[in-house]
Amino acid sequence: MAAQGTRERFSSHAGFVLAAVGSAVGLGNMWRFSYLAAEHGGAAFVLLYLVMTAGIALPILLAELVIGRGAARSPIAALQHFGGKAWRPLGGLFVASGFLILSYYSVIAGWTLRYLLEGLGSAPEPDAAAHFQRITSGPAPVLWHLLFMGITVLVVAGGVRKGIERTSLLLMPVLFVLVVGLAVYAATLPGAELGYRAFLRPELDQLLSLGVLAQAAGQAFFSLSLGMGAMLTYASYLGGDENLPVEAALIAGTDFGVAFVAGLVVFPLVFALGLSEQVSGSTVGALFITLPSAFATLGGAGRIVGTLFFVTLAVGALTSAISLLEVVVASAIDRFGWSRRRAAALIGVVIALLGVPSAASLDVLGLVDQIAGNVFLIAGGLGLAVFVGWVIPDPTPELRRGARHVPWLRLWRWLLRFAVPVALTVILLGVTLPDTLAALRDFFAGG
Repeated sequence: MAAQGTRERFSSHAGFVLAAVGSAVGLGNMWRFSYLAAEHGGAAFVLLYLVMTAGIALPILLAELVIGRGAARSPIAALQHFGGKAWRPLGGLFVASGFLILSYYSVIAGWTLRYLLEGLGSAPEPDAAAHFQRITSGPAPVLWHLLFMGITVLVVAGGVRKGIERTSLLLMPVLFVLVVGLAVYAATLPGAELGYRAFLRPELDQLLSLGVLAQAAGQAFFSLSLGMGAMLTYASYLGGDENLPVEAALIAGTDFGVAFVAGLVVFPLVFALGLSEQVSGSTVGALFITLPSAFATLGGAGRIVGTLFFVTLAVGALTSAISLLEVVVASAIDRFGWSRRRAAALIGVVIALLGVPSAASLDVLGLVDQIAGNVFLIAGGLGLAVFVGWVIPDPTPELRRGARHVPWLRLWRWLLRFAVPVALTVILLGVTLPDTLAALRDFFAGG
């Protein structure tokens, strides 16, 4: 096990914050959030997402930061440090989540790389649906998936400071500028108000749907990289003087802000250009069809806007993928004493191979997303809430390091002990687990 004194550290407060924000801000903001909002009542989904983020995800995020900084170890070792060997399986669930999610996340990220490079060299395809079919068929998606995994491995192999922190410091400001710039451009389109109306006007009946609530919770966990040990791992590279409550709020707030502004890009584009029907009943690839269709109708401007949009997607995908791989790499370093380069290379190869079926089949990709994104993450968050709320004698001293005054400390502990476990148990047993079992039955019955 790596000793605390020799463990790598972030070199600056800004480096940690931007790396953590980079983990949170990714395809979940630019891709997943928009189509879920389109499917589930616009602002009704946004409101439920805010409630889930503030009441459920934020307490879990803070718990991950407390455990990671307090133990200065990767997930499996950190949970054993505080709770004994009986809690190692929960850390193992985090690592398994990182494995599975990165295996298909990198497939989608590979699509973004291909769209980006094609946009630099040619005009948008007029038939976006047929082009997406070509993008996701044959050997090409496997090769792009492997390329993206190779880039991710190179960054993680560079280390915490020279790889993860340096990449985040460079790329995250670029992402922020691009998202805001695209939102400003979208606002100039004739008919953009139709998109704003669809995005910002709530369908109130959706507020009472347990299914929509479960989707909002899953999106909050997926987007904030919770229940997979990413934030816990990044926090293990901290010192002791960071104000964790403030940083947790900053990470969650920035993540929501980027997702919301991304909605101000996507909705005006698709509604102003009369493409809203392509979003309804959306699937994993809907925005890869709808938005390129929008870009194609914009002529020369569409080529520029489309390229910038996919640059933004690729940047967000890379910073999130880095954190997913780091969870598994850090665990291997702590457990086996491997060098960082060896761990990154070996684990990167295994995850790349695991992702080949998702690259070859959208059905497999959707099923793995259902299992990892909706069940594993929720179960991991539930386990962590119980662990910090009931198992650790008193996590508050670690929380208070660097935080002078935390007026809502009792509320945080109460949420972890009661509200969060109850809510996640209802969502897990009432929605996500039955839906996943049904998806498994349908998948194997269809196969």
